[in-house]
Amino acid sequence: MDRALLKGADFSGTRLQRANLIGALLEEARLDDADLVGARLSGANLVSASLENACLAKAEMEFALLAKAALRGANLRAADLSGALLDGAVLSRADLGEANLRGAGLRDARLDGVDLRDARLGGAFLAGASLRGANLCGAYLRLARLDGADLSDADLRGTEGLTQAQIDRAHCNSGTRLPEGLTGVRDAK
Repeated sequence: MDRALLKGADFSGTRLQRANLIGALLEEARLDDADLVGARLSGANLVSASLENACLAKAEMEFALLAKAALRGANLRAADLSGALLDGAVLSRADLGEANLRGAGLRDARLDGVDLRDARLGGAFLAGASLRGANLCGAYLRLARLDGADLSDADLRGTEGLTQAQIDRAHCNSGTRLPEGLTGVRDAK
């Protein structure tokens, strides 16, 4: 289904493991509870799509457009989202462990309670994102933009490439756990 025109389609609960949807137009589509393990969605347009509780483990989603998409509770473990646009997306309680998010746009995204353990976020844009209670243990954050990001109660222990300058531009609270040597300024912006 490469480059298929599927705007507004309803694929809720469907089994689409390893499906080829490269460059497909899935804007406003419903893929809630769908099984897309290993699917190829590189360059697909999923703007404002609903993928709540969908399984996208190991999916190839490089440069996909997911702005304002709903991905609450989705399984994106080890997915490749490098260069993907997720501005304003809702990923609360999603599993992004070991995911590749290098250079991804996550401006103003909701990542509350998300699992980002061992994820690669080098050069990602997380300005204004909410990461309240997120687990970023072991994540790679070199050159990630955290300006105005909410790291309240987030666990950043063991992250790689995280600097004091990045922390100083984010919002931390007393529950924010940082790597050794870095300090959070409570209520910093």
